[in-house]
Amino acid sequence: MMASGLFQIVSSLLVIVGSTLIVPVITAVFYKEYSVILSFLIPMVASGILYVLVNLVFFRKKKINLSIRSTFVIVASSWFFTSLFGAVPFCISGCIPSFTNAFFESVSGFTTTGATILSEIEILPRSMNLWRCMTHWLGGMGIVALTVALLPLLGVGGFQLIKAETTGPEKSKITSKITTTAKVLWLIYFVLTVLQTILLMLCGMDFIDALCHAFATLGTGGFSTRNASIGSYDSVPVDIICTVFMFLAGINFSLFYFAVTGKLAEIRENSELKAYSAVVGVSIASVTLFLIPVYHSFGTALRYAAFQVVSIITTTGFATADYTLWPSAAQLIIFLLFFTGACSGSTGGGIKIIRWVVLFKQVNNETKRMLHPHGIFNIRLNNRPGRNDIVFNVAAFITVYLALVFATTLAGCAANLDVFTSFSASLSMVGNIGPAFGKLGPSFNYSFLPAALKWWYSFAMLAGRLELYTMLFFFFPSYWKK
Repeated sequence: MMASGLFQIVSSLLVIVGSTLIVPVITAVFYKEYSVILSFLIPMVASGILYVLVNLVFFRKKKINLSIRSTFVIVASSWFFTSLFGAVPFCISGCIPSFTNAFFESVSGFTTTGATILSEIEILPRSMNLWRCMTHWLGGMGIVALTVALLPLLGVGGFQLIKAETTGPEKSKITSKITTTAKVLWLIYFVLTVLQTILLMLCGMDFIDALCHAFATLGTGGFSTRNASIGSYDSVPVDIICTVFMFLAGINFSLFYFAVTGKLAEIRENSELKAYSAVVGVSIASVTLFLIPVYHSFGTALRYAAFQVVSIITTTGFATADYTLWPSAAQLIIFLLFFTGACSGSTGGGIKIIRWVVLFKQVNNETKRMLHPHGIFNIRLNNRPGRNDIVFNVAAFITVYLALVFATTLAGCAANLDVFTSFSASLSMVGNIGPAFGKLGPSFNYSFLPAALKWWYSFAMLAGRLELYTMLFFFFPSYWKK
């Protein structure tokens, strides 16, 4: 039964992703990029044929029943096959002839990492650049969530699927039906994307550039249509708009729903939003202070500090300056943000702010317990008592997270990267950040890495996007025991 459910869901997901290829097809026709049209049409038609064969021929009217075990297999498989699918246009068009590089670029896109193997982005057809940035947008809110939203037949077990894909230790519905929840979140996502696209066009970008950067911003991905990323525009309004929307994309999208429905108390009392805002504010102020001697202007220092701090904490990875050339103190703050991540339930990656909130609250409780041995102290989140087991959940996650970071660092060192470059790249891959430090800083790309390391990095990016366990379950003996 799991096999039929796997084929049905994966084929449904691929036909939905495949249908979005109509957007770059239309773009290719408009810009007379006829040579790449087949690169999009072939996988689009193939996904339709696969869907018909699986759902209307082989497994017609088969009911999908999901166990907890099969949920993880289906979600992990969905992301792997979607990444393979996303690489096809790159390969067929010849824009990225190496399959390893095309797969790496696709994984980086869908996981919203934004690490690229391309050095000359501006020579790509505009339709291909649009597809690169679309992968961010599709992967940002979650391709499984999109499938659940558009195909009500997957409502059975839909919550299990979305739980295995979404981020953060606490996962719940904001409406009574999971399909409705998925639709609401995608609608909010769509509206914010349209709004940013319009604002960027008002700042002088053409429609395709504005749309691509809105996709990359709201998806917290970081792919750009320019070699120098957002910095190539050298525009204060563009920097401000992208900074604001990156910050918004790093917030739990459920809070936008509460804002629209008038549940403002849920926003005011949200512990994670308070911590996120505080970390961003303190980091911007600190980096600005260290950058004033560099830029000789408070306004200019604030502009670059705010953009880069928000870009890194939300794991977007856009750049307007090479932070590896900044003073060491400013670099250290940027580096520490590699460990934080955005809010749970956002499109951002990383460890997530809520987990650090839980740990710091537990440290506070342990301090109180030392002073008052007989006292009873509970963690309070959102002004309400939190689950007692959440500390164990967070501690286990961070342990596994760091273990994967260290394993990925070892892989980088084995490929002859220096220790710091390898370590920062590992944090970037697992945290879905994009740029790192050293040889993989914001002024460089990942093309020079050996193929084996690119495949390992692809695995690390997928594991990080799916909150580790969905990809790593298969390596635990307990998963295979009945």
